[in-house]
Amino acid sequence: MGKVHPQALHSSTTCNFTSKQETFTLWMKSLVLNGKGCTVFDSNGQIVYRVDNYSCRHRYEVHLMDEKGNTLFTIQKKQYKLSKFWEGYRFPATNNEHKGPCFRVCKTHKITKGVSTNEVELGLDKNQSYAHKIESNTSKSAYKISNQFGVVAAELRRKKSHSGVDLGEDVFTMIVEPNTDLSLIMGLVVAFSLMNSKM
Repeated sequence: MGKVHPQALHSSTTCNFTSKQETFTLWMKSLVLNGKGCTVFDSNGQIVYRVDNYSCRHRYEVHLMDEKGNTLFTIQKKQYKLSKFWEGYRFPATNNEHKGPCFRVCKTHKITKGVSTNEVELGLDKNQSYAHKIESNTSKSAYKISNQFGVVAAELRRKKSHSGVDLGEDVFTMIVEPNTDLSLIMGLVVAFSLMNSKM
């Protein structure tokens, strides 16, 4: 199997918002031995985000961290009656934010033409909610995150080597469009992965 990323692993600092289209590598593995989680590399092979779930059996709360280990989001599994969903709490919260979740990803059972759509509510911590959606292709390991107008903010698909060979079921390429809150997108990716038992 080829290397997940050919460059050396170093820490880096990343801005919350993208200024141009950027490409990342998601490896759905923790760097902690026997841990669950994922590691995100930028196009230079530097670690920019990580999730390390030290207790393999505990999937009801995870923390999205930057490369220095600072928590950016706490993501929790919730259930109301028969409805299951994941909520993300931004950390640390700013003064104008309420203590509620920043986002909520709801599991859906609706599949149309091989595409499953998960509803996303954003802005809950500011009492200014707006909608996004995560569309996944049930026949491929690929999905995209788009806003209420249908504009794609990020897209994930299996990563391939230069010769076109899949690097594995747990290695993805993530393309993020300009002017996108990268840490928020990563929070949604983590929630969606947990919802589908990919982490």
